[in-house]
Amino acid sequence: MPASVPSGKHDKFAWYVSTHNYQDPNEDTEWNEILRDFGILPPKEEPKDEIEEMVLRLQKEAMVKPYEKMTLAQLKEAEDEFDDEDMKAIETYREKRLQEWKALKKKQKFGELREISGNQYVNEVTNADKDVWVIIHLYRSSIPTCLLVNQHLSLLARKFPETKFVKAIVNSCIQHYHDNCLPTIFVYKNGQIEGKFIGIIECGGINLKLEELEWKLASVGAIQTDLEENPKKDIVDVMLSSIRNTSIYDDTSSSNSDNDDTN
Repeated sequence: MPASVPSGKHDKFAWYVSTHNYQDPNEDTEWNEILRDFGILPPKEEPKDEIEEMVLRLQKEAMVKPYEKMTLAQLKEAEDEFDDEDMKAIETYREKRLQEWKALKKKQKFGELREISGNQYVNEVTNADKDVWVIIHLYRSSIPTCLLVNQHLSLLARKFPETKFVKAIVNSCIQHYHDNCLPTIFVYKNGQIEGKFIGIIECGGINLKLEELEWKLASVGAIQTDLEENPKKDIVDVMLSSIRNTSIYDDTSSSNSDNDDTN
């Protein structure tokens, strides 16, 4: 026996809906809209805009307090514009920036190739600060390769400000030093010589490139280079190959000569 139909327009409508197959209440259909108008279905849930939510979240994460963009001097000038809570955060932030600044200044306290005299050698080189790498170039201005090395060292001093670069006219440090030994580069750390390059050949030749000198100084630990391999590697390989071939040729010639003598 069929269920009784209720009286009243709204009740009849509800009864009709409940006795018919009904699927998704959030489906966009005209029928669902009618049901919502009668209050039989709840209002449709608006889908969340995931992109908008993500953008808002990223914007929130990227928010930076105004004082975090300021220099120490700007923070001092703007103190009156912040409340007590901001001031506490500013003090912490200022201390952090100050420590970072001190660390940077300590690390980058050189940055130039300085001229010293012989009577400064001990203080500036041998007794330099603990764990500081010191590179000293003994030169004579009449020797072109010495001038070339000075040019390269000036550029490297700016690139590696944590390393101390100095130069000195050789006569002010060592009397009667032979020109054949120039240029001379000594590398010191904690009063000890950690590396040395004496004469044109050891320093890289008359056509010395900046990268080649950088590699040489990095090879003894004086600087931290970003070069991945010796810039002069190909030339060295060619020279070694030439020496090897010459040696083989000499050995062959010697063997042939011995055979001729035997015959």
